[in-house]
Amino acid sequence: MRTRHGDDPPAGGGSAGRPVGLVLTGGGARAAYQVGALAAVLEILDPQARPGFPNPFPIICGTSAGAINAAALACRAHRPHLALRRMRRLWESLETGMVYRADAPGLIGTGVRWLGLLSLGWMMSGRAGKRTQSLLDNSPLADLLGRVLDFDRLQANLSRGFVSALAVTASGYTSGEHLTFYQAGQPIQPWHRFLRRAVPTAIGIDHLMASSAIPFVFPARAVPVHGQLEWCGDGSMRQLAPISPAIHLGAHRVLVIGTGYRDDTHPEKRDAAPPYPTLAQVAGHALSSIFLDSLSVDVERLESTNSLLQHAVLPDGDGMRPVDVLTLTPSQSLDLMALEHLDAMPSEARTLFRVLGVSSEPDRPGGGALMSYLLFEAAYTRRLIELGYADTMRRIEEVTRFFEEARA
Repeated sequence: MRTRHGDDPPAGGGSAGRPVGLVLTGGGARAAYQVGALAAVLEILDPQARPGFPNPFPIICGTSAGAINAAALACRAHRPHLALRRMRRLWESLETGMVYRADAPGLIGTGVRWLGLLSLGWMMSGRAGKRTQSLLDNSPLADLLGRVLDFDRLQANLSRGFVSALAVTASGYTSGEHLTFYQAGQPIQPWHRFLRRAVPTAIGIDHLMASSAIPFVFPARAVPVHGQLEWCGDGSMRQLAPISPAIHLGAHRVLVIGTGYRDDTHPEKRDAAPPYPTLAQVAGHALSSIFLDSLSVDVERLESTNSLLQHAVLPDGDGMRPVDVLTLTPSQSLDLMALEHLDAMPSEARTLFRVLGVSSEPDRPGGGALMSYLLFEAAYTRRLIELGYADTMRRIEEVTRFFEEARA
């Protein structure tokens, strides 16, 4: 892809040559895959895991759960190997209750009440009481992020050039705009496109909670935008160009780590005369459309643009440049993998999802897509980390060449 210098001012630090931007997409629990892939990338670039090895990603961008991974990496960009070890340790010890309330009182207060309002809302609409905002209560996630992320260290890393910029994205329910919140080591002019706006700010927990607020599943989060509060939801919604923030922040090359398997369209067993889809199947399909489709479209558009511009005759000083992209994605269905580990989830949460139509029965599995985003259990996330590591190590030559060309 080629962009004008006016659209993408240079980053305030990072490596010489052609700066690499890292883009981590959304996907809930699927984002554990990114940790394995990143660990493999660092091992390929620095097999000895040297303590002073520089962060290879001067520009880091993330959406939804990918935003949380991005922030965790940026907060420890001064020691990237240590950052990945800590991220891996956290994901490998994860439990559902660390992300959302999975106990009976918590689920009754959100999920059961929410489902009741869906079915009996016409009877209860006039009753006083607190309005249910979402299927699940993810307040435990905010507590977890407060314990593991050091945003003071993030600012220090930006000031000292260990990382040039961090960006996380969210979708504004109030304005309808797709918002990119970014924090940089040097001033970068915010950009504004159709239904897309960049907002310079000091990134904190509220931005990460907003970026990962899966619609209907987790509650929206209010964050300040130009002096006014904006209710925001998951950044994967209305994300027309997920690679764009990295380019605007100065990336010449972009490594994208996605969470979608190329054949996730219909991974479950199909019958000649399938029954009416369950709520879980519909919800899983909707989430896949939100999290997976925009990245594929953006990568295809970028590759087509690069191909066309290779043969274009551009005037001197035009200010346009190519942007090369390497994409790492799972080599197998995460939907089916999630169903294999459904029993690891707390029984109360399992019961709620079975009401929605989730089943791991061999003769009629269903709801795997939904659970692949919401199964925050170590048995599942460890498998994802292992898969991300193995998939990336099978592409050593591509990864090596990508970074060698960045240093040219």
